[in-house]
Amino acid sequence: MILIIFIYLSLSLVDKAIYKIGLTGGIGSGKSTVAQIFSNLGVPIIDADIIARELVAPNQPALAEIVQIFSSEVLDSKGVLNRQYLHQKIFSNKQAKKELEAILHPRIIKEIYHQARQYMRIKPYCILVIPLLLEIGLEKSVDRILVVDVPESLQFERVKKRDEFPNEKIKSILYTQCSQALRLSAADDCLINNQDLITLAEQINCYHQYYLSLAKA
Repeated sequence: MILIIFIYLSLSLVDKAIYKIGLTGGIGSGKSTVAQIFSNLGVPIIDADIIARELVAPNQPALAEIVQIFSSEVLDSKGVLNRQYLHQKIFSNKQAKKELEAILHPRIIKEIYHQARQYMRIKPYCILVIPLLLEIGLEKSVDRILVVDVPESLQFERVKKRDEFPNEKIKSILYTQCSQALRLSAADDCLINNQDLITLAEQINCYHQYYLSLAKA
């Protein structure tokens, strides 16, 4: 409950700061590629995953809290967070997952909107890359939701090639994410990323022009 209250308080601080496009999609859908193409068009990109990595760097308060809850076993020999170990620890433990989210999510959200404010009156709009946009209830925090959509079979293939995860782990990750149908029902806009980069870039350029017009309005 505290996390939910914090989220909506944070959102109100930047409601008028800049036109915000929430970019989301399942694992292996191509969110990073989409974000890079928008960036090439001069659009500011604020990535929740990058922020999360920065928050758990050595000597950061969030890392200290994680160690306090999960013990020093989550650190490697150099004092760096062992992400794989932590991921395994929370993957099948709902309570541990909630404790980790309570540490990270408020900080991530605060930093996202801190960065968004910096572009106010400088850029027409920005892209907020938030993989768990729907899962943590941030739909109302953005002006539009852009979903990157691919068939699940293609997601599976891309993740296996990129991360070399075993099949069962990929299935488990896909199971924990919200369904394709739920994403599409929440989407204002949708990018179909099942062809080549040229086709994807053409779609993105169309949306870019559209978002510029919306931001000006």
